Formats: sequence, C-alpha cells, structure tokens
Amino acid sequence: MEIERINENTIKFYVSYHDVEQRGFDREDIWYNRDRSEQLFWEMMDEVNDKENFHADGPLWIQVQAMEKGLEVIVTKAQLSSDGQKLELPTENGKTIDMPVDEKIESMLDEKLNEADNESQDDEADRWENDLEPMQFIIRFHEFEDAIQLSYRFDNTDGFEQSMYHFENAYYLYIQFDDENMSDDEQENILSKVLEYGNESDLTIHRLQEYGKTIFAEDALNQIKTYFPQ
Repeated sequence: MEIERINENTIKFYVSYHDVEQRGFDREDIWYNRDRSEQLFWEMMDEVNDKENFHADGPLWIQVQAMEKGLEVIVTKAQLSSDGQKLELPTENGKTIDMPVDEKIESMLDEKLNEADNESQDDEADRWENDLEPMQFIIRFHEFEDAIQLSYRFDNTDGFEQSMYHFENAYYLYIQFDDENMSDDEQENILSKVLEYGNESDLTIHRLQEYGKTIFAEDALNQIKTYFPQ
C-alpha cells in the first residue's frame, strides 16, 4: 500500500486489487458488502496510523476513487465546532469549510469542496459507503471463436455496453454495466458467463481505443452473432 501525507489533517493512500486479495478480501467485497468494505478500510487505516501517526479520531471525510488496478483513498479529519453545531473541514489552502451538522454531508461537502478549489472534477470521487463508478471490465480472448461462442449465451444484452477490439494479436471485449437498471446479482451472473470464455485483462479501454483496432464500437455481442451465425 502506498501512503502519502498531504497535511496534518489529510492522508492519501493507494491500495491495489492484488493487495486487497492478499488481505483476504475479494473485489466483490468492496462493491457489494458494506461490512466487509468497512473492515478493509479500518485495517488499512491501522496501517496508515502505524506508518504516519495519523489517528482517525472524530468525524472523517472519506473520498474513494476507483482506479484501473486499485483504489485511491483520501481521508480528511473534520472537527466539531465549539458550539457543537457545525463540522469544520480543513482544506489544502489552510481555510476551513463550515457546515451545519444536520445537513446531508455527502452532497454539501461535494459542492463546497468544488467551490473551495475551483477545479473541474473529471473523475468521480465519492464517500466510501456510496456507490463507485459503473463497473467496467476488459476481457481477453485467446481465440475469436471464444467470443463467438460467448455471444450466443446472451439473448438480451440490454443494460450493459460492449465493444470489441483487436490489439497485439488478441481480441478484447469491453463491458460496462448500467448500475441503475441492473441488480448486483444480474451483473455477477453476466460476468460469470463472460469469464467462462475469456480472462480479465489489466489493459484500459483508453489504451485499446488509442492503440488497438476497433472491431465493433457498440453492441458487440449482437453484432458478432449477426456476422458469425452458427
């Protein structure tokens, strides 16, 4: 785990998915099991405390960014005002953001932090207990025939996007789930079918789009069935 001390009140650390598994957690634990995700978080905070003497006491503001190979977590210590009516959140420029305790922290702090640093946020950052960005996977096939066989396992591909690429003598299927219209069980069921025919890859969709050859830009599985009938 990589740890960076931002200032007295803020710490940032990065944990890879491999490190998560070494700690005895599955990736599904992070996305779907709140108790397990909180257990993982506090285990990592214990390590942060040991190395950086960063004691997680009092209210915490937690931002989590899902990266390609792991998670980036930023933790900021907030303080309760002397009158007990406001939370005081330190910012990087030394100023303090005040907000009523009874306000909804998630939405209020997102808005106020954006105003404080006046920067556009291209990547989604949210609290640990909230949903992360939509689940995305890159699947590598040893043979294109495997992708053809997979396509016939699905009668309906509504609810998840797919595109197909060729890169360095292999075929890759990009999948992104629509979290609003699909349950966790439905997503897991789809992913389990896909992994019967291919293996998850560490490549990013950006690398495939830039350096690979696009075979099907959208609706890949249905197009494969159209062009390669059984």
